[in-house]
Amino acid sequence: MVTAALVKELREKTGAGMMDCKKVLTETDGDLEKAMELLRERGIAKAAKKSDRIAAEGIVEAYVSEDGKVGAIVEVNSETDFVAKNEEFKTFVMDVAKQIVEKNPKDVEELLSQESISEAGKTVQEVLVSKIATIGENMNIRRFARFESEGLVEKYIHGDGKIAVLVNMKSGNNEVAKDICMQIAAARPEFLNRESVPDERVKKEMEILKAQAMNEGKPAEIAEKMVQGRINKFYGEICLVDQEFVKNPDIKVSQLLKEKNAEVVEFARFEKGEGIEKKEENFAEEVMNQLK
Repeated sequence: MVTAALVKELREKTGAGMMDCKKVLTETDGDLEKAMELLRERGIAKAAKKSDRIAAEGIVEAYVSEDGKVGAIVEVNSETDFVAKNEEFKTFVMDVAKQIVEKNPKDVEELLSQESISEAGKTVQEVLVSKIATIGENMNIRRFARFESEGLVEKYIHGDGKIAVLVNMKSGNNEVAKDICMQIAAARPEFLNRESVPDERVKKEMEILKAQAMNEGKPAEIAEKMVQGRINKFYGEICLVDQEFVKNPDIKVSQLLKEKNAEVVEFARFEKGEGIEKKEENFAEEVMNQLK
């Protein structure tokens, strides 16, 4: 059954019109993923970004060791943006980032069970609980990434804790590493290079691109050639080294790295609340319900 909520969700994810959304959802028996693909094949919607809906509060933070060899990036969520501006909360998040660098937990569960480096005799979980009690709002450590490098690790924070980037460089210097961090923050690559993209993702994209070309009335052999050209654009959007360099769009990131004799090993980009949907509050309705 195609519900109004499903139509609304598809509209928000694709930007397509209500009738187009309703039509493809009917054709796909309410399958959201198939409906999104169908809209793209018909040229009605662009590729949906996984993290378009940013809702949760809190901050993302990064910390790099003094020798520049180890770094961590972490997201800690809170209920309101007021807490994100709280100095005690910000200090706690930075302490967590330092904890990850120094103690190398394998996941959030292990991190929470470790003895805190900032408050001796307490676990990170116990420190978190005490902060919740003090600040008066629920908080949780959502995720983290940690890099150890033979070369250097660099970080970049954007928008007062809205976006954090961490890069592991095999070669190069801090200047080019910082440029790469800013590139990742701005251009949102999903993968380092073409080899990193799963075959299934490429196959699916090529199917969609071919369907688009066929729907434009192109013969099959012409459609195949068009797909080859368009797949390069696809790589140029999702692969870091294939992207245009934001500070100089005349060159690719791969060219910048070659010029600077630099190599990126891996990167992480966290955007506060990406993928989390915040509950919509209707205060007028809430008040009316209380009055009944």
